[in-house]
Amino acid sequence: MTDYQGFLSTAGRDMRESPIRRMGALLGKQRGIISFAPGYPAPETFPSADLQDIAQSLVSGSDPYVLQYGPTRGFRPLLEQIAGIMDERGAPTSLDRLLVTTGSQQGLDLVARVLIDPGDVVMVERPTYTGAIMAFRNVRASLAGVEQGPDGVDVAALDAVHQRLVADGRRVRFLYLVPNFQNPTGLLLSLEKRRALLAWASRRNVLILEDDPYRELYFEGAATEAEVRPLRADDEDGRVIYLSSFSKTLAPGYRVAWIDAPVPLSDRLEVAKQSADMCSGSFDQRMVHEVARRGILSRRLPMLRGHYRDKRDVMSDALRQELGGLCTWAVPRGGFFLWVALPEIVDADRLVERAVRHGVVYVAGDAFYADDDGVGPGGRNMMRLAFSAAPPDRIREGVARLAVAIREEIEALSPAAPAARPAPPRPA
Repeated sequence: MTDYQGFLSTAGRDMRESPIRRMGALLGKQRGIISFAPGYPAPETFPSADLQDIAQSLVSGSDPYVLQYGPTRGFRPLLEQIAGIMDERGAPTSLDRLLVTTGSQQGLDLVARVLIDPGDVVMVERPTYTGAIMAFRNVRASLAGVEQGPDGVDVAALDAVHQRLVADGRRVRFLYLVPNFQNPTGLLLSLEKRRALLAWASRRNVLILEDDPYRELYFEGAATEAEVRPLRADDEDGRVIYLSSFSKTLAPGYRVAWIDAPVPLSDRLEVAKQSADMCSGSFDQRMVHEVARRGILSRRLPMLRGHYRDKRDVMSDALRQELGGLCTWAVPRGGFFLWVALPEIVDADRLVERAVRHGVVYVAGDAFYADDDGVGPGGRNMMRLAFSAAPPDRIREGVARLAVAIREEIEALSPAAPAARPAPPRPA
């Protein structure tokens, strides 16, 4: 039998499976399971009739290039629309700064390959998005986590971690942030901290990678439009590389996202993309362009905000009813996720097996923590619950199943003692 391990590169041996995809494998093995694991958009929100009409018009044969290879940068009319979106977000740009990517995950991968050498340090929120952890580790970066407060990353702690790394002779490449309704915590970075981070990046000569997939999905009224202003909008020093996507507002199956970066970096990112896929799907890009051109995208946003706000409320109410005396959580003002603290004695990763037996699954909190930053792993008693995909009745049923599993776990761990309400969690 051939030992293929010997053929793997060091990076290939070190690659780790996505914990969210691992949860997806459980779904295929057990019928009827309710999943709060992946942050999928709700299928009932997809504009299927509009998409069918657009697809038929595109493949009518009137344009022979619809199904042809396209430019690496992307379909120019779509790039022009993206430039308009950036302008609406307060961040005017130019086409030579923009690059269409196959989902934001490819954007993370391209930035990692262009900016990181093995052993370089990427600073991340603690906790942070698992896809970013994978992308950075796959190029053999070290991750340095920085604690968050209720309004996002702690800027004083960020500077202290940075100075320690520099004193140790480490090279810090950039700070990775999800400022709007962060995955996994749902936190919204305050405007004050956004300004402070830009000043810090300039003072310490560090780039910021701003990942902004949830920006349009705010729930609490028009005032929030100002609160989700990208860091990129106020970047006067060319410090911010900006990622965003159509996956959460249109349909993730199209895998259409974009990078906005200073021209010297966008040129290098384009070259890196040529070695990855040459060009993202041309048909997908034309579909998204036509959706935007017809105004379908902008008309959908109020509906999406109401839809996901209602699901957030259903999950939060169900948690209060079933687990209000045991668990704590903050109610997010947008996005797809609730970040829930279990009683201290409960290990969320170990609890998954029991939860699956009861027909519900989630992602344990430790998947979102970098454990190579000198701080150590975290999130042992935390879990991320996605409220975005499941219908309301399934959300209520899933929370009820989860409550049974949690109470069984507590009883198994301390059969003689009643479960005590834990202290409120730190906004990790």
